[in-house]
Amino acid sequence: MFKKLQLLRSITNSHAHDKASVILDASKYIKDLKQRVERLNQDIATAASFTGENFPTIRVEEQEDDFLIKVFTTRNCQGLLVFILEAFEELSLEVLQARVSTSDSFILEAIATRENKEADDHIDAQMVEQVVLQGIQKWIEVSEQE
Repeated sequence: MFKKLQLLRSITNSHAHDKASVILDASKYIKDLKQRVERLNQDIATAASFTGENFPTIRVEEQEDDFLIKVFTTRNCQGLLVFILEAFEELSLEVLQARVSTSDSFILEAIATRENKEADDHIDAQMVEQVVLQGIQKWIEVSEQE
């Protein structure tokens, strides 16, 4: 019994000397391990939910001075719209019109234009798509932390 108690004490990094305290430390250690496993399972579930076909599809088309931006994924992505709108702000894009559905899936169709059309910086469809993708990646990181 003494050897098993010493083994339990070493596994849990307990500095207690009496049996009750070692068992209490072991109980806390097991609780912490369960919480770590739950967090890891959540991280795995979040990462797995965005593999392959579930990762949002992004299409950006240039239309004269405007951009038609479409983002679609088969799952509901609570809070994703905020990150995409922040991405638009990074490029100084103003949303002229938008349709969003977040019931069973996430669908965004937006028409955006540059706020300052006289500016020298050239924004193309690829740049808009890249910034939207970065916004989605930020959303994924934040979602994994929650």
